[in-house]
Amino acid sequence: MKKILGLVLSLTVISGVCAAVLAYVDSITKEPIKATAEKNREAAKKAVLCGEEGYTAEGTCKDGYGGDITLMVGFKTDKKTVISYKVLAAAETPGLGMKLKTPEFADQFKGKDGTSLKVVKSGAPKGNEIEAITSATITSRAVCKAIADAQKKLK
Repeated sequence: MKKILGLVLSLTVISGVCAAVLAYVDSITKEPIKATAEKNREAAKKAVLCGEEGYTAEGTCKDGYGGDITLMVGFKTDKKTVISYKVLAAAETPGLGMKLKTPEFADQFKGKDGTSLKVVKSGAPKGNEIEAITSATITSRAVCKAIADAQKKLK
């Protein structure tokens, strides 16, 4: 019995020390992480406008294959025509869903109405259609939803 109490006490002390160290590290890294995230957002705002006059908004879709997809989206002055987007956060499948960052996929959105984007699996997209990333249709749809979310925030 004495041995068990000794082990419990040892584990309690070790757990307490670990928790204290983690709390300390969190307290000293919280502000630098926040500052870096804000700096990245500001850089993304400039990047998505591509030197044009327009508006920027952040959009999120929770339906990505790997979870939330958050984008910074640039819109023309009509507040609905997409100029460009930059990925702020995504945890999609490497080599598949993460192609949402490639110019080949992202350039499809230029000049399209962010409120009525539609994903097609194959063939030449027409109008407001976007060709899906091969084997990553869920991600492609989530990007469209994140852009629509960003556009709604401009109204």
